[in-house]
Amino acid sequence: MLTYLEMLVNPAKETETNRVGIDFVIKKMSWYWNLSSHLLKEDMLNGESYTGLRSELKNRVVDLYKALLSYQMKSVCSYYRKRGLAFLRDLIMLDDWDGNLKIIQAAETAVLQDSHVYNDQQIISHHERDTELLQDIHRSLQDQASLQRDIREEVEDKTCMKDLRLTDPAADMERIENNKDLLLTDSYVWILDHRDFIDWRDGETNRLLWIKGDPGKGKTMLLMGIIKELLNSPPDSSLLSFFFCQATDTNLDNATAVLRGLIYQMLVQQHALISHLRRKYDRAGPKLFEGSNAFFDLSSVLADMVRDPSLKSTYLIVDALDECQSALAQLLDLIVRNASDSSSRVKWLVSSRHRLDIEQRLRLEKGQIELDLEENVQDQVSHAVNTYIDHKVSELARLKQYDSKLQADVQSYLHTNSDGTFLWVALVCKQLADPKTLRRKTLSVLKSFPPKLQPFYKRMMEQIHAQSDSEDLELCKQILASSTLAYRPIRLEELISIANLPDEFSNDQESLKELVGLCGSFLIIRKGIIYFVHQSAQDYLIEDASLEIFPHGRAEAQKRIVSRALQAMSPILRRDIYSLQDPGRSIEEIKPPDPDPLTPIRYACVYWIDHLCEIESGHDGVCLRDNGKINVFLKEHFLYWLEALSLMRSMSSAVAAIRKLENLLVVRIHSRASDISSLG
Repeated sequence: MLTYLEMLVNPAKETETNRVGIDFVIKKMSWYWNLSSHLLKEDMLNGESYTGLRSELKNRVVDLYKALLSYQMKSVCSYYRKRGLAFLRDLIMLDDWDGNLKIIQAAETAVLQDSHVYNDQQIISHHERDTELLQDIHRSLQDQASLQRDIREEVEDKTCMKDLRLTDPAADMERIENNKDLLLTDSYVWILDHRDFIDWRDGETNRLLWIKGDPGKGKTMLLMGIIKELLNSPPDSSLLSFFFCQATDTNLDNATAVLRGLIYQMLVQQHALISHLRRKYDRAGPKLFEGSNAFFDLSSVLADMVRDPSLKSTYLIVDALDECQSALAQLLDLIVRNASDSSSRVKWLVSSRHRLDIEQRLRLEKGQIELDLEENVQDQVSHAVNTYIDHKVSELARLKQYDSKLQADVQSYLHTNSDGTFLWVALVCKQLADPKTLRRKTLSVLKSFPPKLQPFYKRMMEQIHAQSDSEDLELCKQILASSTLAYRPIRLEELISIANLPDEFSNDQESLKELVGLCGSFLIIRKGIIYFVHQSAQDYLIEDASLEIFPHGRAEAQKRIVSRALQAMSPILRRDIYSLQDPGRSIEEIKPPDPDPLTPIRYACVYWIDHLCEIESGHDGVCLRDNGKINVFLKEHFLYWLEALSLMRSMSSAVAAIRKLENLLVVRIHSRASDISSLG
């Protein structure tokens, strides 16, 4: 810029300064016109915190425009004035173009300073927005990963629970109740007010209640009643897990099955406890629940679960310990060990018959209550049985149209002879309800049944002889023999092959039901499955009627089952029996066809080797020798048999069966070698 002294010396310089200023102003106008549209965009900075900053910058730009416009307007006016006057104004610097430019420069400097601040904030804002976006993406990815982990954990938990579940104890209780009678409240309500039960349920020191009694005394009904009452307690106040042992079913007759049932129900109610099971399951998979170590692994899992600080107060109930056929001693030790722990929040309720081995192990120095139905509460049990009698006779009176005298006579006889036994009353009333029992014959039929269970069962065997011809009698014996030796309850369709019944029954289930009905009160049919009316009925057939139903010995009966099983399986088993035409399909996607060709041979497929192992010596036609029935079956149908077991989801049974067969072969080989050596 020209100095004031220079302007005095050379007034023309002021005009030159104006021309330079005009050029400067025009360029700045064009620059800031384009720049302001970018600087002042509404979406450059969002949020209330930046509104003031944008407004301040806008004011600065407006001030700059005012200065620029003012300079231009003055220049225009100056250009149109008289040149002489203009010269004089330039001489004395009345327009002061240099000062005006300084004003513009000061305004520009203010704009630039504010724009730098504004730009810095833009950068910070963009960085923050980018950072927030990255954080949002990171959180989203974390949430997605967490969701995927939760889904995967849920799927793995469901798989673990599915493998753990051998049976559903709640469904077992419903089935048992239906096989007996619908639970009569008066048959168990007495125990809810009994001091021993209250001390066990509500007290802090008694963690084991053992109810014991003879067969038919209502132990199972009593425990079912207690379970129903505990289930009606306030929700979330406690856990309740129970199991019903049954010697007639391989899924319910061993200690491992007991633990699986108890743990399964605990996890259903408090799922977070599954972490204790998953620690072992994730390493072993489904094999955790199988084999010789299964009980001990599950014992460890249960011990961890009951020590979990989050565990609610828990009731564990096991019915019919005497029907636990495998590892009973270890189960009793586990119960005693857990019940002896003063810090445990678990209480045990168990029942059994009077048995010395159970009594010897199931004893605590303290913290245990024994309730003997034959001694401690005989009066209460007798009263409950009498209430049950009144209920059953009332049903009979309605069904058979008894008059008041006949109803009173039946009631009196049952009261006198029941001996406090629910089962005896139930079996007698079942006979009286039979359509074959005429009303006018009621008392004579009633009095033909002696008191107590064993004489009653003997009378039932005599009745089978009396009401059956020779052919039906033989078939009844075959049914009773097969049911007695079976490893689980048999379906009607399976009975034909297992009991070696005539093929004519295959398409005539009603006749088959009638034949089972001829077996008296030993057997009942529920949903197409044959059950013993009570464990005592099977015990009687084994101990007291063995010669009757096994005239050639039990080994011979086992051989017939094996022979008939092979005969039944051979024509049915074939490649791709379900016509899937897809060997790689997941078992979860496979649904059996209707009708299922495997239905009549399911029992035979799973258990024929178990029956073979029960045979004590070789036999023509069924033995482990070259070209014998077993050898021929394995040569022709081995792979088809494995396929069938796979479709039935019983591959673990197949592995166990093959091992048993292998062990049996080793024993036979050693036996033959020993015989040859002795001959030499």
